[in-house]
Amino acid sequence: MKKLLIALALLAAPVVAQEAKPEAKPDSSSGAPIAAPFRSVTKHSGTFGGQTIRYTAIAGEIHLKDADDKPTAAIFTTSYLKDNPEANRPVTFLWNGGPGSGSLWLHMGAFGPKCVDIPNARDDGAPPYPINPNPDSLLDATDIVFIDPVGTGWSKALGKTEAKSFWGVKQDAKAVAEVIRLWLNENGRWNAPKFIGGESYGTSRSAAVIEALNSGYNDVAVNGIILISTILDFGLEAQVEGNEMQFVVTLPSMAAAGWYHDTVANKPATVEAHVEAARQFATGPYLAALVKGAKLEQAERAAVRARFAALTGLSEGFLDRANLRVSPDRFYKELLRDRGVSIGRLDARYTGKDYDNAGEGPDNDPSFYGIDASYPAAMNAYARGELGVTLDRSYISIGGTPGGDWRIGAGRDAYLNLTPWIGKAMRENTAMGVFIGQGWYDFATPFFAAEYSLQRPGIPQDRLDFQYYQSGHMMYVQASDRTKLSTDIRRFIARYK
Repeated sequence: MKKLLIALALLAAPVVAQEAKPEAKPDSSSGAPIAAPFRSVTKHSGTFGGQTIRYTAIAGEIHLKDADDKPTAAIFTTSYLKDNPEANRPVTFLWNGGPGSGSLWLHMGAFGPKCVDIPNARDDGAPPYPINPNPDSLLDATDIVFIDPVGTGWSKALGKTEAKSFWGVKQDAKAVAEVIRLWLNENGRWNAPKFIGGESYGTSRSAAVIEALNSGYNDVAVNGIILISTILDFGLEAQVEGNEMQFVVTLPSMAAAGWYHDTVANKPATVEAHVEAARQFATGPYLAALVKGAKLEQAERAAVRARFAALTGLSEGFLDRANLRVSPDRFYKELLRDRGVSIGRLDARYTGKDYDNAGEGPDNDPSFYGIDASYPAAMNAYARGELGVTLDRSYISIGGTPGGDWRIGAGRDAYLNLTPWIGKAMRENTAMGVFIGQGWYDFATPFFAAEYSLQRPGIPQDRLDFQYYQSGHMMYVQASDRTKLSTDIRRFIARYK
């Protein structure tokens, strides 16, 4: 595979054209000097989607400013622009989630011109990690701009502005929308086909950004929204007593994990067939049993318990003790307890060895510690090398937003559901489509929760494009799924551009 990737990519040595830095001027509000935006321009070529593309990479900061024209934040973006582009070439703006995650996961895992090559569903081990040409980059179909919100990547607040002023659903979206507008100004792309998208909380951000782009009288219409590992309705998965839907939307994911790890009896030939049976059970007998609560009769309880066990591989005794309500943490530990391992949250295909085998939940998520070393190493090595980034501050891969109000309501109405903004945007822009990519083995953003959220009234179903992958939250860690994801999104872009 590595030889194939090398053969496919025709990479020229990068030509670095880092722009001279103007003298920093004091910020009168704080007295501290604010440097001019960093910017590095490099030239490259590669083979993507079977096409040889020459392109320019621009890695640098965009300054956001307040009403007095004083800089408030330096937002780091990495833009990949095809040289001598065709007319009406699309541009796609991408980010990751968290909130508090940099865009390195989509950048170095899925859509950037280089990707880190790590073992599939196994720990990534120690460096060096192979950083290879990525034939699945979307550069044959669209220009790409990766955006890191404040507190992630190399982005930061400036002057007396506090970083936490950008940490909130609307505050975060307003800043990202402003970055998009400024980028369109600078690059003369207001009339180009546009796509926005993200992964995980980045899908929530996408819903908030489309609302911010369409608010006021300086609208930015987009052709499509790309949602990868979707979470829009946080109430569905709220792990609080009395919320029965949390168990309904995760049960099909439990069935998928049971299918993968061979804990189910009479296993169907495909995971698709198995999860379809689980969907029918979850919204039928299982949901009916949960809403009956203490009035559930013993015969019905026994039937539901037996079917739950058959679909997942959990024992009926465990299900009885759990009162038919199994939290994800318990499931990660219980499913393969007899084998002495726990399974992953981001990707249930991963397994890990805990300190002991007696706990309620796993010590850690093996599907996160299985990838969390390789991606930051690859991002720093690639950006500080080939892209010419010379910033002395650390790249924040995840965890950069410890505070902030990540709600859109207040008091009794504080319920974070961003799906209505997707529906509103689709109704008001009848040419816009929505792509939804979900991994079968993802518990962080379960596929059935995404389906439930987007199949509510007010959302045009004919412009939803659901696609599924034989992996988890970061489906691109599996090379075949990265190729499928890229192919699916190319087709989506071609349809809506």
